[in-house]
Amino acid sequence: MILSPESASEDGETGSLVVCEHADRCGGCPVIGLSYGEQLAGKHARVVAAAARYPALALLSAMPVLPADPIVGYRTRAKLMVGPESKLGLFAKGGGHEVVDIPGCRVLAPSIAGVVARVRVQIAAAEREDDGPLAPFGSSSRGVLRAVDLREARDGGGARVLVTLVVERARVAETASLEEAARELMRAAPEVVGVAANFHEGDTPQVLGNRTVTLAGVANAPDRAGTSVHLATFGSFVQAHRGQAGRVHALVSEAVRACTPEPRPRVLDLYGGAGSIALGLAAAGAKVHMIESFPAAVAQAREAARAQGLEVHAECADVAEALRTLSQSRARFDAAVLNPPRRGASPAAREWLARLEPTAIIYVSCDPETLTRDLDHLARLGYTAASLQPLDMIPLTEEVETVAVLRRTGLPPARVLYEDDQVLIVEKGPHEPTAPQGEYAGSLLARVRRIAGAHGAVPVHRLDAGTGGLVMFARRPEHVAAWSRVLAAPATREIYIAAVRGVVAMKGVVRRTLRENGRACEARTRYRRIATASRHSVLRVVPDQGRTHQIRRHLAAIGHPVLGDERYGDPATNRHFAEKHGLDRAFLHCVRMEFDHPSAGRQVVESPLGGDLRAVVERVGGAGTLRLLDRKNALGAPLD
Repeated sequence: MILSPESASEDGETGSLVVCEHADRCGGCPVIGLSYGEQLAGKHARVVAAAARYPALALLSAMPVLPADPIVGYRTRAKLMVGPESKLGLFAKGGGHEVVDIPGCRVLAPSIAGVVARVRVQIAAAEREDDGPLAPFGSSSRGVLRAVDLREARDGGGARVLVTLVVERARVAETASLEEAARELMRAAPEVVGVAANFHEGDTPQVLGNRTVTLAGVANAPDRAGTSVHLATFGSFVQAHRGQAGRVHALVSEAVRACTPEPRPRVLDLYGGAGSIALGLAAAGAKVHMIESFPAAVAQAREAARAQGLEVHAECADVAEALRTLSQSRARFDAAVLNPPRRGASPAAREWLARLEPTAIIYVSCDPETLTRDLDHLARLGYTAASLQPLDMIPLTEEVETVAVLRRTGLPPARVLYEDDQVLIVEKGPHEPTAPQGEYAGSLLARVRRIAGAHGAVPVHRLDAGTGGLVMFARRPEHVAAWSRVLAAPATREIYIAAVRGVVAMKGVVRRTLRENGRACEARTRYRRIATASRHSVLRVVPDQGRTHQIRRHLAAIGHPVLGDERYGDPATNRHFAEKHGLDRAFLHCVRMEFDHPSAGRQVVESPLGGDLRAVVERVGGAGTLRLLDRKNALGAPLD
């Protein structure tokens, strides 16, 4: 949401906010015209709605949102796109790459806003020359500049600004002209203490590339948030609101102290960035092992720790791989802090973290949907969310930060949807194998055996680890053969919901033999399209046999792979859905099972679509698509 410097006003709980003429095009959102109190209520409702998708979080309540002060002039980092006609702003909403200029944006910190104005002047001058060093990148021009990333740093004195020029790598033969442009900017804007070039390569949705080179000035600057002093550097993550970042650090520190009596607790800090949380915890007496994959940020964390004499071991590694190594070496920690990007923690990171068995996990999230998705998975791994504290980190938008505290409580029993004296049909969650597998911390079988009278249960059939839905277990091994025949009978139907790439015909049948154990096996899969969303399809699918990966293989064979399917899917589409919509597994769910019971007659059992998949449908197709599918009872009956 963008405010005009001439007309913006805010008069407390009853006042409304007046926005600039571009707000409806560049990300202006439904908070326009609402009082600040109403905006906070909306953010709280978003957190509550995200948690409500998951039965495992049914008893979890969100505390009131902690308000921000100030709500204008607060943003200490800006990532702005560059467009023709000297535009410097945000992509227009609705997709595409049209840049909407946002001069006078009131949410930017004054130091950032002043530098943005100066950069805009240099872009205009370079554009007049067409091949000037800061001319906008475009297919019809020779310019190289794609975006500008600005970061404010403060540590007791005035504001200092680091500027990152994001340029197209293929068009930059040498950096001499960029270096001169950097020096010119520093002469015109004394608050700028360092300028760097970041090289964007290829067709990627991420703005920043992997390589950054300092063009002029310093490579970092001390920055304080609360009690933590870290080194700000080019393009590194920082919480948008300095005051609210200090509150987050305080909440994390309080949670760590509450979970362990140790005077110097051992804390694991994951996705640690430049170390702001790790350094704050170490200053309070903790021994911190920080893991971050961005080398420059790790270097800054190490330098800051050395300068302050703090016990922080900063490791540069992929979080999941580092956790695997720590788990295999039987490392022990009293608490772990998760502060992942918007897409959330990876499934593998969650698995390996659970194996380390910290007493508590403190999860800091900027996205309620991926947060609750991860809390649901961690609940199956033995960690129960005890509290949710939302904060208004980015005022005048719909975005909300949340700090969740989880306690280690042990594996929960599986949810039973049908049972008699011989079998149980239970709900399987995603990222959970039916029976134990080496790379997974738990299994559905382990949770089924926690049900009274099911300590000797064995699966009658299985679902892939990433697939959710209905699985049948026999209470005792001697019942497996008879119930396997029931599932194989012609009258039995297992119905799945799948979302696939592209728009599929309204209905169809896939007949393709599939190889299993070295032999060709007959296989037929029927499907019907029940909705479309953003040029992709939601299908009701019925496999007539139960071949390994039958649905996934058949749908991929006709050119419509299941979204999120790492083995048979489209990598580019999967990346898009992971980054934009939080889909971290194959979109496949066994929603309904129909069979003839040997003594009780026809039985129908349903498992509602998983909360993570419902969130994806809503993000991609909107709430209307979700309501349509619910009216069709396509996604399974809700649980009591």
